[in-house]
Amino acid sequence: MNHWTIEDWQRTQAAEQVAAFYLYTPMCGTCAVASKMLTVIETMRPQLPIGKADLNYIQEIATEYEVESVPCLLIQRKGQPVEKIYAFQSVPYLLEKLS
Repeated sequence: MNHWTIEDWQRTQAAEQVAAFYLYTPMCGTCAVASKMLTVIETMRPQLPIGKADLNYIQEIATEYEVESVPCLLIQRKGQPVEKIYAFQSVPYLLEKLS
């Protein structure tokens, strides 16, 4: 999973495709598990744009999208943010959300 900047996220919004932006913090244990789940998804769906960023360094995103906790997966479709996921229940659950 590539590290994204705010500009990278905005570029994927302009592309008007399904994309996900994974927000985490380094000391978050749940975030480590979520990262592994997203790595599996990346392997299964390599064409799906998924980026990640340490929320400590992109606080503008936290404010703009009203991120309440980490891990957080921002999902966008057709250039518009449509969902925030905080509970990464399972790989099949996330695949369904990203379809």
